[in-house]
Amino acid sequence: MSQAEAATLILIAGAAFVLPLVGRRLRMPAVVLEILFGIAIGPVLGLVQPSELVEVLAELGLLLLLFLAGFEIELEVFERQGMAPILVGLGIYALTIVGSVTIGLALGVGLFVALVLATNSVGVIIPTLRGTRMIATALGQDILVAALLADILTLLAVAGFAIITEYGFGVRLLAIPAFFVVAGSGLAILRRAAWWRPERFGRLFAADDPDELGIRASLALMLVFVGLSLVLGIKPILGAFLAGTAFAAVFRHRGGLDQKLTGFSYGFFIPIFFINVGIGFRIDAIFDPAAIRLMLLLLAAALAVKILPSLLLVIRRHSLRESLAAGALLSARLSLIIAVAELGVELGLISEAMESSIILLAAVTATLAPTLFRLLLPSRPPVSAADSSVAVAERGP
Repeated sequence: MSQAEAATLILIAGAAFVLPLVGRRLRMPAVVLEILFGIAIGPVLGLVQPSELVEVLAELGLLLLLFLAGFEIELEVFERQGMAPILVGLGIYALTIVGSVTIGLALGVGLFVALVLATNSVGVIIPTLRGTRMIATALGQDILVAALLADILTLLAVAGFAIITEYGFGVRLLAIPAFFVVAGSGLAILRRAAWWRPERFGRLFAADDPDELGIRASLALMLVFVGLSLVLGIKPILGAFLAGTAFAAVFRHRGGLDQKLTGFSYGFFIPIFFINVGIGFRIDAIFDPAAIRLMLLLLAAALAVKILPSLLLVIRRHSLRESLAAGALLSARLSLIIAVAELGVELGLISEAMESSIILLAAVTATLAPTLFRLLLPSRPPVSAADSSVAVAERGP
C-alpha cells in the first residue's frame, strides 16, 4: 500500500465516522454528504486521486449496498396486503416506465435513462415513513409495496438491458431465467435445511456468537450469488441484490443480524463507495449550463414520472392529496440510481457528464422528496392498514 492510498483511507475512515453526525444535525442523508466530501477531496482540492485499492473497496461497498437493499425487501408486506396493492403497485410502475420512456425519447437521452428514472430509494422511503409514523398505515403500506416492486423490477430490467447491450438478442437472455432456476433451487434447499435443523440455523442469529456465523453465512451467500451471476454473464449487482432477497425470504426473523450487517457495511464499506463516486465526479458539470439545464429537466421528469402514476392510489381509497404525497415520496432516488448510473457508464450507455447530472439529481431528490411528502401529507390521525382493509370491506367493491 502506498502512502497516498494510506492517506486516502485515513481521510475516508474519518469521514465515515463524522459525516453521519453532521448529516443528522443538518437533517440531510449521510450519503449526500459522503458524495460531497468525495467531490471536495477529489476534483476540488485534489487531495486524493482514484486508486486501485479504493476502487476494490468501493466495489465491495456497492455489492453490500445492493445486498442490503435486497435484505430490506419485506416479503411479509406482500403476504399481508394481498393482491390489490400489488396490482396497483404494478400499475404505478408500468405507467412510470411509459412516462420515463416517453420523456427519455423526447429529451434524446436514450432508453437506459428511462430505467434510471424508474428507480426509487427504499433507503429514503422507509425512514421517512417511520419518521412520520405512517409505516403501519394503509397509505404507508401501499407506498412501501410500490417502492419494493420498483426496486425489484428495475434491477431485473437493467440486467436484461445490460445483456442485450453486450450480446444482443439471443440465447444469452436465457441467463436470467437460468439464474433464477439455480438460485431458486438453492433457496428451496436452504429453506428445507432451516426447517429440519432450526437449532443449528438459529446460531446464525445469536447475538453472542463469537464466530459471527450469521455475518459469514450472509457474505458467503452474497459472494456465491455474485459468482453465479458472473458465470452466467449477468451483472453482479443483480446477484448481490437477489442474495439479500433470498436470505430475507428464508429467514424472516433475523434477530440482531440486520443491525450487525448494516453496522459494518454502512460503517465503512458503503461510505467508501459513495465517497469514491464523489472522487470521480466531473466538477465541470456543476458549472456547465448545459449540464445544469439537463439536471433540471431530469428533476422535473423524475418528479412527474412518479407523482402522476401515483394518482392510481385513489383506487385504494386514498385521497388525491395522499396520492400526491405518495408520489412525491416515491420520487426519492439515491443509492440504486447511482448504482445503475455507474453501470450505464461501464456499458457505454451514458456519458460521464450524464452520470454527474444523475448524481446531482439523486442528491436533490433524496433531500426534496421527504420534505414534499411531509408538506403534502394531510394533518389527520393516520389510519392503520388493518382498519383501512375493514373499511374497504364494509363499503364493498
